[in-house]
Amino acid sequence: MTLNQLEYFCAVCRCHSITAAAESLFVTQPTISIAIRELENEFHLRLFTRQSNRLLLTREGEDFYRRADALLKESRSMAEAFAALGAKESALKIGIPPLISTLFFPRLTDLFAAENDQPVQLYEYGSAKARRLVMSEDLDLAMVNMDFYDLDQFNSLTLMDDIYTYCVSRTHPFAEKTSVSLEEIGRDKIILFNTDSVQNETIEERFRSLDLTPQVILHSSQLYTILNFVRGGSCGAFLFSGLPVNPRDFLQIPVSPEIPARFGLIWKKGVFIPARTLRFVDFARTAHLI
Repeated sequence: MTLNQLEYFCAVCRCHSITAAAESLFVTQPTISIAIRELENEFHLRLFTRQSNRLLLTREGEDFYRRADALLKESRSMAEAFAALGAKESALKIGIPPLISTLFFPRLTDLFAAENDQPVQLYEYGSAKARRLVMSEDLDLAMVNMDFYDLDQFNSLTLMDDIYTYCVSRTHPFAEKTSVSLEEIGRDKIILFNTDSVQNETIEERFRSLDLTPQVILHSSQLYTILNFVRGGSCGAFLFSGLPVNPRDFLQIPVSPEIPARFGLIWKKGVFIPARTLRFVDFARTAHLI
């Protein structure tokens, strides 16, 4: 059974004539006759009876017509819907972390959009949540802190290596230090990123390994908010060295021993990867924005 055979059969049903059906479809009469005969042979049915000069449906033919007509309508609806999708490509959905995104976006997406006819939608999530949304395929890919245990479940592209620093004001007791240990930081009031951030998992695991409980006074994803708290001199914040911080007001002190961090793109393994995703990954690989 083919869609063409069903199209020919339904045309005969409407016209009650092979001749009229052939004229309406601009095909020959034998083409339609063969199609109907093949349908009858395939399903072991008689679809028509002849009365005078008209073809009439049998009872089985009537049931077959209802199903065939519904199938053809669904086929046309599907063709129209996907033709419209092809005319306008779906947006590329990218998760970006609130703070680290300032190092890569919007420069990366602006350049990509300028060179490719591809809409991009950005969603602000911490790395932990973003990787879950990539896994559930609600995001095409995400820019993340790549220091998480199940990275091997994803395809990935590293864009930047960095280190954690402890950011304090110039009036903070640590201001004269050239490095600071977690034991020292554990006695301070600290600010961490939001709880959907990989930074939290990394820092809290380091404290647990030393049997320390940090005094966390704030979780925030906004650099402006974090620095306003730090400015008073009574607390500090874990930041990455690449984040832009005004050196006149703040110091970024290296943590000892050093805590490394990697940032890059992840996209799901083992599934069909849309061309728009691969184009963006290739673009990011060669953009040299850092």
